[in-house]
Amino acid sequence: MKSYKKSEELFEKGSVNLVGAVNSPVRAFNSVGGKPLFMKKARKSTITDVDNNEYVDFVLSYGPMILGHGNKKVAKSVNKALKKGYSFGASSEGEIKLAKLVCDAFPGVDKVRFVNSGTEAVFSSIRLARAFTGNDKIIKFAGCYHGHADSLLVAAGSGVATLSIPGSKGVPEDAVKNTLIADYNDIASVKAHIEANKDIAAVIIEPIAGNMGVVLPKDDFIKELRAITKENGILLIMDEVMTGFRSKFGGAQELLGIEADITCLGKVIGGGFPVGAYAARNEIMNMVSPLGPVYQAGTLSGNPIAMACGYRTLKQLQKEGVYQGFEARAKEIEGYLLDSAKQYEVDIVVNRFGSMVNPFFTSEKVENFDDAQKSDQTKFGVFFWELLENGVSVPPSQFEAWFLSTTLSDKNMKNTKKAIFKAMEKVSLI
Repeated sequence: MKSYKKSEELFEKGSVNLVGAVNSPVRAFNSVGGKPLFMKKARKSTITDVDNNEYVDFVLSYGPMILGHGNKKVAKSVNKALKKGYSFGASSEGEIKLAKLVCDAFPGVDKVRFVNSGTEAVFSSIRLARAFTGNDKIIKFAGCYHGHADSLLVAAGSGVATLSIPGSKGVPEDAVKNTLIADYNDIASVKAHIEANKDIAAVIIEPIAGNMGVVLPKDDFIKELRAITKENGILLIMDEVMTGFRSKFGGAQELLGIEADITCLGKVIGGGFPVGAYAARNEIMNMVSPLGPVYQAGTLSGNPIAMACGYRTLKQLQKEGVYQGFEARAKEIEGYLLDSAKQYEVDIVVNRFGSMVNPFFTSEKVENFDDAQKSDQTKFGVFFWELLENGVSVPPSQFEAWFLSTTLSDKNMKNTKKAIFKAMEKVSLI
């Protein structure tokens, strides 16, 4: 049995001055039980906790460490930038270089505005969509997470078409009165809102849902969504904070055969530093200050260190064969999950998109948030801790995607396979 003594001590110590001893709720391990682990270092495909337990890392800071931890070329670029200054509060060439890379990677994108987080990118894009269309309402999908802005922390009530209610204390009803909830992969729920409301500014969606686990859109759903938004003068916002540059050099929307009006980015484009962005064609982006009337600002936006890290990360992802390698590794892990579940007679569904993977402990297809919630979270908790015990770290939630890095070795894969089979055997005993 691994010892987590130092993590437990830090949890107690951290609880004095930090809320729950963490700075983001999922780190608290509430959904898997037990106390959170504290990490002290990471290198390539592994991460090490304060008790010196080493794990193959499939969390990867929830996605951005796509090249693994401590990539030499990225570190060299960051160190070079650090010597020149941490923050200028003024423009620098690095912003222009990264902006060109991003715009070239997304068809239909002419300009980008860098911000500091995915949350900031999303609420800025919604403000922009409202200004561009002159309408106030937005449609989001149950189970899609777009950051913690008030208007997006919304849970749907019972029934097909419901009034929005706040999904967090401290969010007033007035803040979400213009947010409508639709069901992922259910185009009828979107059409019902459009028919009942003539003042919809935008529909926002994760092209591949990554916060209810990995859930893929049905082909007819995503293409019809694009068609009906165009027909009704509604902007389509793609939240690619998680999927951007994860499964191809560019966005998931291109793989799905659609093109958004506004794209939100984060994670990988910062390479591990805090970065977000929103981007669109000139007609839309030229409404943003200082060119237009939509105000949005940030002292640390376009931070030179973050720009250097993001640029060097993306340049390495342009290399031939990177994404083919991802596809092969992810398919192997999908196979480990399915084969182990079959061997130990455990009901499981595995959803995968490129380098994002997620197992659900259920026998039914998972195509929306309701489906995801039917999976057995008790089994997932057992599975999670047994993986840790055998040297594999995955997100401490049934509803978070596993992420792969380019640094996964054959040895990592062998250890991961062994850990998955042992964890599945433990689950079968419940």
